[in-house]
Amino acid sequence: MKKLLFIIVIIAAFLRFFNLHDAPPSLTWDEASWGYNAYALGIDGHDEFGKFLPLAYIESFGDFKPPVYAYLDIFPVKIFGLNEFATRFPSAFFGVLTVLLTYFLVKEIFGKEKEELALLSSFMLAISPWHIMLSRAAFEANVANFFIVLGIFLFLKSMRNLPLLLPLSVISFVIALNTFNSARIVIPILCLILAVSFHKKLIENLKMTILSGIIGIILIIPLLLFMRTPQAQLRFNEVNIFSDIGVINRINQEVKNDGNGKISKIIHNRRFTYGVEYLRHYLDNLTPQFLFIRGDGNPKFSIQDVGQMYLWETPLFVIGFLILFRKREKYWWIVPVWLVVGILPAGFARETPHALRIESSLPTFQIISAIGMVSMLGYIWKLKNKNIKNTTAVVIAGLILINFIYFTQNYFLHYPTEYSGEWQYGYKQSVAYVSSVQNQYKHIYITESLGRPYIYYLFYMNYNPTKFRQDSSIYRETFGFVHVQRFSNLNFTDNIAKVTDSNALYISTPSEKPDTANVIKEFKLLNGYTALVAYTK
Repeated sequence: MKKLLFIIVIIAAFLRFFNLHDAPPSLTWDEASWGYNAYALGIDGHDEFGKFLPLAYIESFGDFKPPVYAYLDIFPVKIFGLNEFATRFPSAFFGVLTVLLTYFLVKEIFGKEKEELALLSSFMLAISPWHIMLSRAAFEANVANFFIVLGIFLFLKSMRNLPLLLPLSVISFVIALNTFNSARIVIPILCLILAVSFHKKLIENLKMTILSGIIGIILIIPLLLFMRTPQAQLRFNEVNIFSDIGVINRINQEVKNDGNGKISKIIHNRRFTYGVEYLRHYLDNLTPQFLFIRGDGNPKFSIQDVGQMYLWETPLFVIGFLILFRKREKYWWIVPVWLVVGILPAGFARETPHALRIESSLPTFQIISAIGMVSMLGYIWKLKNKNIKNTTAVVIAGLILINFIYFTQNYFLHYPTEYSGEWQYGYKQSVAYVSSVQNQYKHIYITESLGRPYIYYLFYMNYNPTKFRQDSSIYRETFGFVHVQRFSNLNFTDNIAKVTDSNALYISTPSEKPDTANVIKEFKLLNGYTALVAYTK
């Protein structure tokens, strides 16, 4: 069994590290920000904008992100250099560890004798399209997911006569809280449920429980202080359904259509409507279209023609769910509760379904599918007719293999070409060109129409962070959004068409280029479409 687990981990590592620098085909601006902040912290302990050893957040484009990913990325950047592989290394590495940890977690939930279920759960996660795609980019949610899994595993271990692990469980949960925003909703609820469910054990080990609580409170103080600031609310206010003025307008119109009656005002009230909106957004994440057929509508989280899970998992998931509730073995309830709680943050979001925001629920989906698989394999094993047994096994194995090959072949061969534009492809190539001619121009103007260009220039130029802080022009909006307008002779503008410097170099999209411009170079997506052009006026 140990050999099988080793093989599963090797498969997981291959699927997460193979060609990591080129698939996905380019860095998003968030990835480039993680890499550059890790680079800056590794040089002088200050982040991109000069904050020393940030504990509560790292400022990024006016977003205030939990800082753990940047710290985890310091050593990969030091070892491998400031590049795509190093930037994505923490996500891929902790993705592999999550596959390994799932094996031990399942045995802790269902019992040590559940060897087959533990192996299949790990295998399901190892080959999961959902987990593979989120492990291959610098998504802090993927790292947070590992620490959530670790926290639950250590908690269950501590309840089994190993109370010394309880403080480690608390530390793991606190790390997750400081890694991804969604964890800040999921973890308090999960911890409360676990504490209530195991309250007798916690009381039995009261000294260790109190010590763990004190450790948790001390470690969480910087986060609690930050959560009271306007900056903490900025991102939530930007993306949550409660700031959608369209809902209020619809309510007012419905009340007006009903003649402004009192009953109408009761029925069409804001709280009820938002409650319905929340439930609808929540359930979006459980549709067959999302889970098994197409996946997330955002190509960063799905290849668009394979679901977040494989199509062959559909019956297994249904069967596994029914068996889970029928058998109710040991701590079985943790799995469905975890799944339900893990989706809670996505219900607040305007864009649903959202594979990234509900990654906190993994690997519960894979565990449930594995339960269905164990049941199905048990049924096949009991068949008396060997020909039927062998044929059934071959057909099932064939379906699994075909679906897996289709996903991997699509992801590694076709996906980069089809969706390179979604990954801001072209910035790296344009930065390389600008670097080679930078000294020939007094000013270089770069469009912001594709979003956040300055971070790519910092990243791919390995620009000294101290020099950047000293020689840059930065504008902060009232609401906290930050715009880097200039550093060195590089100028970033959202209206490049209005710039009239005739002795400058311009980098813009083709649509922004004047008809009379002297085009020097084009930077194309992998599908041949021109993303950016370099020209003079």
